[in-house]
Amino acid sequence: MNAPAANDIKPIPRHRTLAKVVKPLGLRYDEVLTPDALLFLADLERRFGPQRRILLENRRLMQERYDDGEMPCQPLETAHVRNAVWEVDPCPPALQDRRVEITGPVDRKMMINALNSGAKMFMADFEDASSPTFANMIEGQINMMDYARGQLSMKTEKKSYELSETTATMLVRPRGWHLVEAGITVDGKPMSASLVDFGLHIFHNGKLLADSGRGPFYYLPKMENYQEARLWNDVFNFAQVFVGIPHGTIKSTVLIETLPAAFQMEEILYVLRHHITGLNCGRWDYIFSYIKTLRNHKQFVLPERAQVGMDRDFLKAYSERLVEICHKRRAHAMGGMAAQIPVKNNPAANEAAFDKVRADKLREARAGHDGTWVAHPDLVSVAMDVFDAEMPQKHQIHKKRVYPRISDEALLSPHSGTISEAGIRTNISVGVQYTAAWLCGRGAVPIHNLMEDAATAEISRAQIWQWLRHKASAEMEDGSTAIINSDLIDRLFREELDAIKEEMGSEAYIAGRFPEAAKVFEKASTAVDLPEFLTLPAYDILEK
Repeated sequence: MNAPAANDIKPIPRHRTLAKVVKPLGLRYDEVLTPDALLFLADLERRFGPQRRILLENRRLMQERYDDGEMPCQPLETAHVRNAVWEVDPCPPALQDRRVEITGPVDRKMMINALNSGAKMFMADFEDASSPTFANMIEGQINMMDYARGQLSMKTEKKSYELSETTATMLVRPRGWHLVEAGITVDGKPMSASLVDFGLHIFHNGKLLADSGRGPFYYLPKMENYQEARLWNDVFNFAQVFVGIPHGTIKSTVLIETLPAAFQMEEILYVLRHHITGLNCGRWDYIFSYIKTLRNHKQFVLPERAQVGMDRDFLKAYSERLVEICHKRRAHAMGGMAAQIPVKNNPAANEAAFDKVRADKLREARAGHDGTWVAHPDLVSVAMDVFDAEMPQKHQIHKKRVYPRISDEALLSPHSGTISEAGIRTNISVGVQYTAAWLCGRGAVPIHNLMEDAATAEISRAQIWQWLRHKASAEMEDGSTAIINSDLIDRLFREELDAIKEEMGSEAYIAGRFPEAAKVFEKASTAVDLPEFLTLPAYDILEK
């Protein structure tokens, strides 16, 4: 698909209304929410919002087909794409070496620390690692503007934060197509959160980043098919003409974090081939999507989360297929997240956590991945050492290797394993704790020595729902076996909430929004029909 010529883009009609800001403004918000920026947002929404809504309805219709027994598969209508000879456009210099990427929220201090961490890339996350309060989102955009202008710094009473001479290359992850931004409306309706995050970033920073060779680069989340990727490509084509940068300047990496998308990886690369450099194994959301997509079918019930590893079954198959397809099309195949964080005051536990990271990164490097993710600056060197030893070149795209043949059936193969009372309790406790933190405005939360984001809560509640739905058996602490039913889940919910309240104290429990979090999480875990996303009902009460 060729980019539209400048004279093919109709000018924004000045008589049309701007996007409207319906939330209170804070310090420097006017620098982001300028009249011209709001006019651009309104045009994005009016041009691309209708197709977004159609695609979301298509998701719902496809889920009904999966519920009725149809399995995800490679589309027949795109066989010509899979069988043709083509490659994605060449990768710009700034994105060629991606061996270690660090991810985190768009909080100012965390951004500076991540950019200074020694990682090759930093994914600034408006999505799963950020709670989408209006303040978090707009202040994140302020930070993006300061970064593009070389002004990202911070002073506190204890310390000053400045960018080092050499920093990571920044990629920005906007929120997914399914989310809206209630703080900005167009024609009386909330805007697409994806278009808000992308639109404000490209409007204010696209030309500056392009002129310096630093972007604009993006990570695209939660897509389920190539049609959703094609919508992003249309948005990119329009935005590049609007801000005055050459066609193909925008580069993206798509997170393959839904089961349906795993069957359309080549198609996603193809429709974005002028604007993409790779795919990423978004493993945690992928587990959630596996449960959600196959929710009606007992043969796909998974064991507790700790037993669902990347070294076997559907996760191994998905990782290996991603590497094969990316390298076939000359794109980067990025590995998944290491969620471990340093364990303070416990050297043995700390070393055990680091050993897990080393083993995971060694598996990825030897499988052919061109880079990986970590969640904490202290893990950068651990992952870097592994990839430096296994991959001395910038990537493995051109390395000759024999790829295992991955069937569609292998992509659906569930993990075998067990469910324990402790596993159920962990899902409840961690899920409620994360949801409470999210309602308090924090999206990246350390829990039990792991850096958790929204995917953790989604997996936790989806597993509880799946076990309830299919009457799975659990090994209880007293040695007995019990069917997981509503009575058992209700009891364990009450006991885990009581334990949290006792540990925190009643005032802190209420101030920490645990009652609201427990209500949202429990409903999402026990509803008759599995809710599409936990964050949708949670967003409705986020700023109330």
